[in-house]
Amino acid sequence: MNIFDKIEDMRGAIQAAQIETADQLEQFRIKYIGSKGEIKTLFKQIKEVPNERKREFGQLVNALKQSAETRFQSLKDSLETVAESKVEVPDLSLPISDERLGSRHPISIVRDQMVDIFKRIGFVTVEGPEIENDWFNFTALNTPADHPARDMQDTFYISKKEDPAMLLRTHTSAAQARIMQTQKPPIRIIVPGRVFRNETISARAHCQFHQVEGLYIAENVSFADLKQTLLYFAREMYGEKSRIQLRPSYFPFTEPSAEMDVSCFICDSKGCAVCKHTGWVEILGCGMVDPAVLEACGIDSEKYTGFAFGIGIERTAMLKYKVNDLRLFFENDVRFLKQFQSVV
Repeated sequence: MNIFDKIEDMRGAIQAAQIETADQLEQFRIKYIGSKGEIKTLFKQIKEVPNERKREFGQLVNALKQSAETRFQSLKDSLETVAESKVEVPDLSLPISDERLGSRHPISIVRDQMVDIFKRIGFVTVEGPEIENDWFNFTALNTPADHPARDMQDTFYISKKEDPAMLLRTHTSAAQARIMQTQKPPIRIIVPGRVFRNETISARAHCQFHQVEGLYIAENVSFADLKQTLLYFAREMYGEKSRIQLRPSYFPFTEPSAEMDVSCFICDSKGCAVCKHTGWVEILGCGMVDPAVLEACGIDSEKYTGFAFGIGIERTAMLKYKVNDLRLFFENDVRFLKQFQSVV
């Protein structure tokens, strides 16, 4: 077979080629139009062609190359069309599947609502470490090593050789001490976060819980400012008709100190199991920042005064959603959490 007959046979084979897979298509490319393919080999054989037919040979081989490239593209397009036709198109007329959506945790919902309420009146949100040292958690807050107030809180201490007085913070007030030490008044902050106390877990207590602490320090801050701030919070959280009452109490870092009750919004102050038939529900502790705390943090107590308050998020959530067991917030029971799916 002469070389011209070989060109013609190759043209027929190229046009007759049938491809069903991507591998077969790649083998076709390598065989005919690859850098070491048969058409490249033909070009090298031009030296064997008589001079008077070299031009004819060149034209035939170039035409063969173009034919092979065109056939390759045609086979490729055909293969892609077949692949696309095999893609399963869903029936858009079918009803949607009943997918279970996640929900926000009730503690997160209540915490964010509290943060938003205080943000409206100028409070800035800050955070502090959950692993704290004794100075910020106790001493800076007017609770020295021999102070009986330490007995009020059962503390988880952490053994560290370089600092044996490390602990899990018992309140977010520790972050307030850090802020007072690093910032100059006026200071208006809230500190939401998780705290820890070595308590027996029950329906009303847990070894971990969440607080929102508030602190306002400036010139001429009074107890009246504290009361008005807390009244605003109560009405935003529990309704415009809410009333509050302040009862004398004791906290080592505030003087005077008070417990605050809000009128029971469950029974409209008529008396129920939640308010123990008193018409009032205790929701937070508060007071004026003790001058000793200001001085310990480098703030002039002769020039500045301030107030602080601490709200338990779990207690607020229990009242808001009428939950009677605090442990439900920590058990991750889907049956409980899915009830808050529609809550925004």
